Amino acid sequence: MTQPASPTSPRPPDASLVGVASALGCFGVWGAFPIYFKTLGHVPALEVLAHRVLWSAVLLVGLILAQGQWSALRAEFRDPRRLCFYLVTALLISGNWLLYIWAVQHGRILEASLGYYINPLVNVLLGVLFLRERLNPRQWSAVALAAAGVLVLVVGHGVLPWISLTLALSFGGYGLLRKKAGHAATLGLCVETVLLAPLALVFLAGLAARGGGALGGANGQTDLLLLAAGPVTVAPLLLFLQATRLLRLSTVGLIQYLTPTLQFLLAVALYREPFTPIHLAAFGCIWLALALYSIDAWFGYRPRPRPAWTTTSRRGVPP
Repeated sequence: MTQPASPTSPRPPDASLVGVASALGCFGVWGAFPIYFKTLGHVPALEVLAHRVLWSAVLLVGLILAQGQWSALRAEFRDPRRLCFYLVTALLISGNWLLYIWAVQHGRILEASLGYYINPLVNVLLGVLFLRERLNPRQWSAVALAAAGVLVLVVGHGVLPWISLTLALSFGGYGLLRKKAGHAATLGLCVETVLLAPLALVFLAGLAARGGGALGGANGQTDLLLLAAGPVTVAPLLLFLQATRLLRLSTVGLIQYLTPTLQFLLAVALYREPFTPIHLAAFGCIWLALALYSIDAWFGYRPRPRPAWTTTSRRGVPP
């Protein structure tokens, strides 16, 4: 098998094209998630989450077996300390998924997109607080602009954007813990979903026993959509891993804004969620903050060798 190019050496043009295509595919799929979850709007969010966990676990275990990583997976389950750690990250990512599904189904896509716009800047603050990373004046200005955007919403609408902040903080916290763990995203997500799969199975079995489950009780389209929850979750993750292997992390970081941008456009243009002048002012602050931070990150990038785990676990797993 051909080894990926070193971060310090030039990559062949075809590898870069594959990397860009993978990144666009990954963030494009995540950006289109509202369509998928809106189509399942007649299924309660908790039930959708249970299917997502269960079928993702089945698919990821199969992938781990195909990659010959069964011994690594078993080693994780034999370490009680590691299992406690994964239980925390599993609760964080499943809570993030549940809130996102609920927000989409209840016409709060705009707030969800704001959460994922804020997320990179939340990651910056978490790095300062827990990893002792230092920010330059431009980065502090970006964080201040993002805070101003949230303040505009609080003052203008009199309501804290709790969906946006909870999504950003839960995903940011998940990414921080996963980065400190130092394991590849596929293996880690497999452990997390396998830990939650029994609960999901019991929950779905209980619904079926009472005749209330959507799978097999609604229509063929619903059944296919629920069964597709595994591939819909795992496929973009694999594209993301491919992109991080073939592209500079700064490039991937810029392309990642495709996800909340597509969600924003779907919320406003397709689903006609209210977008007031206050929203415009708040999003304007966030967009300006991201532009400032991205420009700083792009020009401040210095290629250097890094441990293999950092390219696969730095950003964690998206919504």
